[in-house]
Amino acid sequence: MGCTSSVPTKIYSIGKKKKLNIPQVVVFIPKLRIPVEFDIRKSLKGLVPRDLLDRLFSLRSRIILIAEDTGGSAFHELQRALEDYLPVLLGLTKKEFGLEGMVEFKWKNLLDGRQECCLTSSWFEVLSVVHMMAVLLLSEANALLINPTSTGEGSETSIPEESKKDAIELLIKASGYLEFCVRCILAPLPQEIKSRLPKDMQEGILEALSIQALGQGTELQLGLAVESIKATLSVKRRLACEQLAYYAQAHFCLSASNLSEQYGKKHLSFIRWKYLEAKAAAYYYHGLILDKGKDPSSHVIAACCFLAADELLTNSRKACLGFCIAKPVTRAPPVWGIMKHLHHKIPDIASRKSQMYGYLLEEEKALQSLPDLPDFQLSLRPDDFNMPEIDPAWECEKWEPEVHTLKEHLKDGEHESQA
Repeated sequence: MGCTSSVPTKIYSIGKKKKLNIPQVVVFIPKLRIPVEFDIRKSLKGLVPRDLLDRLFSLRSRIILIAEDTGGSAFHELQRALEDYLPVLLGLTKKEFGLEGMVEFKWKNLLDGRQECCLTSSWFEVLSVVHMMAVLLLSEANALLINPTSTGEGSETSIPEESKKDAIELLIKASGYLEFCVRCILAPLPQEIKSRLPKDMQEGILEALSIQALGQGTELQLGLAVESIKATLSVKRRLACEQLAYYAQAHFCLSASNLSEQYGKKHLSFIRWKYLEAKAAAYYYHGLILDKGKDPSSHVIAACCFLAADELLTNSRKACLGFCIAKPVTRAPPVWGIMKHLHHKIPDIASRKSQMYGYLLEEEKALQSLPDLPDFQLSLRPDDFNMPEIDPAWECEKWEPEVHTLKEHLKDGEHESQA
């Protein structure tokens, strides 16, 4: 979660101890899993033509080689390798070939190398491939939003506008991959397979990750709106309220899931942090609109919104610290974008309005209840993702399993014993 592909910002070294990289996190990233090397040709020998088996083996091995050599940071190369592998892999899921459940697929955590899941299901392999594609997109978005030149606490961070727009596209695309995992892969899986999946591949967790990616995309849109002279106050309030709605939905999905492991708990703490930030933004912009009203009472209600936003902002800082120190330890980037803007604006306006309307806030207690935030139809949607067509080699009319003679089997046995 942010520790496989994020850009490390601090390296600590004590004596001869191993250097510790503490990654910086803007986008929450699940731990990156990669395939475990094994010879798929042995499991399907005699059932699938040799050239097709060789392709399956080499394409899968290529993913492993790139991931282990680069630590998962070669986003584009890995995406291409996964996209090349998927059409060939899908042949194993076709009912007419009868190959589902014939191969035991293994995946491991790239960070520590520990094997985490092993299932005899081609659909598990497909799920793992699409999930890895989504995690790589989230990792790339995170890398785009981290300023590699920023050093130390409180340093200025400036992210180019193009990087923000590219990150929004990556987040929406990742959301589409994850939504597809939930709707089209997990849903039809037998319960016996679902019960053995890794914790962070549960339906609720994948759904939460998909929705929160849209929330972070909306947060970036709000930041771009603040920087634009054309964006109205109503547009900014709408984006802030939409952002809040996404994080609320993500929190609901995550709260109903099994979060017994540390990654799940850290994920939940990330959602709480971002939810508090979004709520502070929503009340700030709602207060600005109310403050423009002609009714004197609307100014008092606006002051209540500003004071609430200030308290929420304070709580969000605590939530951010809680997220960072939760294992595995990470670092939040220096304040930038919309939150940098709000950290300047909210305390200032809350202080001024409190002084202006303090006596009214004391006298008219009934007006101190916070108004409901407006509901808006959510704008961002996951990108549509569809499985690629099965590799033409599987559809060939002359496709026939390779028949081995007893002599060939004995030769293979000799080679294996010598190895």
